[in-house]
Amino acid sequence: MTRLWTIVISVTVLIISLPINAEQWVEKRSFTMDSYTTHGGETIKDVKVGWEAYGTLNEAKDNVILITHFFSGNSHAAGKYSEDDKQAGYWDAIIGPGKAIDTNKYYVISVDSLVNAYPNLPSVITTGPASINPATGQPYGLDFPIVTIRDFVNVQKALLEDLGVRQLHAVVGASMGSLQAIEWAAAYPDWVERMVSVIGAGSLDAWTIMGLEHWARAIRLDPNWNGGDYYDSKAPLEGVTMAQAMITQGAMHPTYINQVAPQQETLPEKALESVTNELPAVEWLYGASRARAPLADANHILYLVRANQLFVAGHQETLKQGLKNISAKTLFLPSSNDLLLMPYLAEKTAGQLKEMGKDVQYEEIDGPWGHLNGLFSIQQKAKLLSEFLATE
Repeated sequence: MTRLWTIVISVTVLIISLPINAEQWVEKRSFTMDSYTTHGGETIKDVKVGWEAYGTLNEAKDNVILITHFFSGNSHAAGKYSEDDKQAGYWDAIIGPGKAIDTNKYYVISVDSLVNAYPNLPSVITTGPASINPATGQPYGLDFPIVTIRDFVNVQKALLEDLGVRQLHAVVGASMGSLQAIEWAAAYPDWVERMVSVIGAGSLDAWTIMGLEHWARAIRLDPNWNGGDYYDSKAPLEGVTMAQAMITQGAMHPTYINQVAPQQETLPEKALESVTNELPAVEWLYGASRARAPLADANHILYLVRANQLFVAGHQETLKQGLKNISAKTLFLPSSNDLLLMPYLAEKTAGQLKEMGKDVQYEEIDGPWGHLNGLFSIQQKAKLLSEFLATE
């Protein structure tokens, strides 16, 4: 397998290793709740999520930074589980001893989301449609309640409270993680001193909601999806493959894709033989996505899409109402050439906070990656991030 193919496979779940200065080892842990009542009023029994921590919790338990992860990510934000790991956590470049999020100072925690997109990854612990419903002994499927970004936050809050933590030095998240970060600041202002939104938004507009819907429709149009009831039969892997391919392409910028994908030769022979044969660039994208599809769960992706589509910070009727309670210092770091969560979304949110007299900073990340600049070009904002976290 070529290096480029490996890159695309990794990007499909958005966990490409960034350069690290020294190894840091991390243990995956599990947090369990006997029951959880969703923001919509539904009860889920036996909720489990995975979590990781880096650094040391101080005696006052006030040095905690929560890292909230992106759509196709998980709690593995930094470090490695063992010497055999080929990849460190996705933000290892900025989380660790002496780094921007300095684990010599801060106790850094990250938590697997509910309905995590990749429940079949060995390192992911999550509760969602693929989990066993204690009432029936069968997978929930679409009987699983709709969950929101607030629900992700509330489960994280329950974990923190279980650890005796009652305040966060900061919440920092990229993409879907940025939605969680700002939801923390809006829903629990007394908890959050600082909030960092990387490649994010305070709410999703009609254009973005439509874009996410394509991911969901790809799955629902797969005959094997079977109305969400496929756990005793053939999984809708073609739908998942298409959804992942669209996620990957949307998260990357043409500048980068055109550098690494196979270039179109004049009249490819296979393409002339049949319209069902894939062109080289398409084969490059879909082949990588197809290889990762068994690690995902179709229903989980649908539930994640819906949680993102429903998002407005604070879960109020308007963004302005939702932002009103935020008291945290805020830092917005959108990607200048993001085609997925376009920078105007972060700019609008930051602008509304400024109009309210809130403490707001805004800078754009540059780079060839598009949306993924928030992961792979984040080091260019390391000094700014370090200084922001140190502000009184």
